[in-house]
Amino acid sequence: MPLPTLFISHGSPRLIIDDSAARDFLAQYAKSLPKPRAIVIASAHFGTSRPAVVGDERPGMIYDFGGLPELRRLVYRAPGDPVAAVKIAGLLEAAGFASAIVKDRGYDHGTWVPLMLLYPDADVPVVQLSVQPHLGPAHHVAVGRALASLKNEDFLVIGSGSATHNLEEFYSGGYAPDSPAVDWVKQFSEWVHDKVAAGAIDELVQYRRIAPHAVDNHPTEEHLLPLFIALGAGGDAKGRRVHASFRNGVLAMDTYAFG
Repeated sequence: MPLPTLFISHGSPRLIIDDSAARDFLAQYAKSLPKPRAIVIASAHFGTSRPAVVGDERPGMIYDFGGLPELRRLVYRAPGDPVAAVKIAGLLEAAGFASAIVKDRGYDHGTWVPLMLLYPDADVPVVQLSVQPHLGPAHHVAVGRALASLKNEDFLVIGSGSATHNLEEFYSGGYAPDSPAVDWVKQFSEWVHDKVAAGAIDELVQYRRIAPHAVDNHPTEEHLLPLFIALGAGGDAKGRRVHASFRNGVLAMDTYAFG
C-alpha cells in the first residue's frame, strides 16, 4: 500500500515534552503506516530562495529557539540519505525548478520534534526540503507535484508547519496551554479542513484572500506552505484530517493525510 503524504502541525518545541492530544497522536500514528524507505520533510523553519535539499549523511541538530535547556540535550540520530537527496533534486529539476543540494544543515525543530514522536528509534533516513516563503501556495503545490512519484517508492513526504501560527497572540494573549480555541482560530481551521476534504485546491491556494481571518492566523505564510507541498505530493487528492486539537487558544494542531 502506498504511503500517504502528511501535513503535521508541530506547534511549539515543547510538543516533545508536554502532555497534549497532539503529542499523544503523533507518538502512535506512525504505527498505523507502512515503514518508509526514507522521509522527505519540508519544514517551515528551513526557508530558501529556491528549493533546496539537504545532502548530509549525518545531519546535526539545530536548537532554533530560546531557553528550554531540557530540549537542547535532545539529539535525533536519524541518518540523512545523500543518494535520495540527489534523486529529489533531480525530480525538482525535471519539473523546472532550479533546485540545489546543500550541506552542513542540521535538523531544525520543525523536523526533529515531530520525527522524534513519529519515529523515536531514528531508524528511517531523513532528507530535508526547504520552503520559499516569498513564493506562495501555488509554487509549493507545484513543488509537491514534482515529488508525487515518491509515495509509490516507499518515501514518506511530510510538510511540517502549523495549521495556525500567530506568535504574537501566542506569547501575549495570556492563554493557558489547555485554553480552548478562540473563534477566529476555529473559523479558519474549519475552513481549511472543509477545503482540504473537498479537494478544493484552487480555493486553498487563494486562502489568504478568501479564508476567514487568514492573515490573523498566518501573519506570515511560512508555516502553512508545507501543507501545499503535502497536498501536491499526494497527487492533489482530497485530504483527511487525521488529528485535530488546539494549544494555547491560538495554535491549531491539525494533521492531514493525502492520498
